Amino acid sequence: MPMIKVNDIQMYYEMHGQGFPLLLIMGLKRNTEWWYRQIPHLSRHFRVIAFDNRGAGRSDKPASDYSIPLFANDTATLMDALRIQKAHVLGISMGGYIAQELAISRSDLVQGLVLGCTSCGGPKAVLMSEETRNAYVANEGLTLKQILRKDMHIYFSDEYIANHPKQIAQFVEISMRHVQPPEAFFRQFNACLGHDTVDRLGDIEAPTLIMAGDDDQLVPTENSRILKKLMPEAELHLYPGKRHVFFIEEHEKFNRNVTDFLNSVKTL
Repeated sequence: MPMIKVNDIQMYYEMHGQGFPLLLIMGLKRNTEWWYRQIPHLSRHFRVIAFDNRGAGRSDKPASDYSIPLFANDTATLMDALRIQKAHVLGISMGGYIAQELAISRSDLVQGLVLGCTSCGGPKAVLMSEETRNAYVANEGLTLKQILRKDMHIYFSDEYIANHPKQIAQFVEISMRHVQPPEAFFRQFNACLGHDTVDRLGDIEAPTLIMAGDDDQLVPTENSRILKKLMPEAELHLYPGKRHVFFIEEHEKFNRNVTDFLNSVKTL
């Protein structure tokens, strides 16, 4: 199991393929396993580095306060430890928060930037509806598998849930791997509450692609449109009828869009 010392933690990471480095940053609660639809394709085009953020997966989960700048510093330190001077960066949901912070605070490390189903946070963020929030946290008395099944409509389109039972079962099985302890979840969640890049997005120098499902209820799609307004030179791709894990449901199109975009970005 590949572990490496990053700041005050031991961090789990994986490397796949060859070529220009591509860093994958996962979101709240989840870990490297959720890239199961991306790594096989993207590693044919890039040297893919995926890792578990502090507090998730197989990385350490220290009992201290977390923040998005801390996650970004962990990411930069991982790159230094792996002797990666510059990389493309793909961040999903909370991973998109981290990717923004990294591209702002360490612009020297980021060549091309892809932001999926994410937000700038701060006063311009559009939060999930009260109805969605109440349903999402109504977990008392439920097993982890029951919670996943309950929330499936937040992740996938109704059509996908109805017509792809084997893929849904695979998603549930993969999501049960390396489950995050509740206390680590709340540390990551509290870090998300402090995320705010509204006034600093203009500092991002890397060419940027923004993507989301156009029916995302967890991180409402309007957040991607706001990012586009604040980053007018960025590209915006919305996936019709898709929800928060559009990158799994529409993985072939997503992977193709990421690959085409990053291949268009000049590298060193």
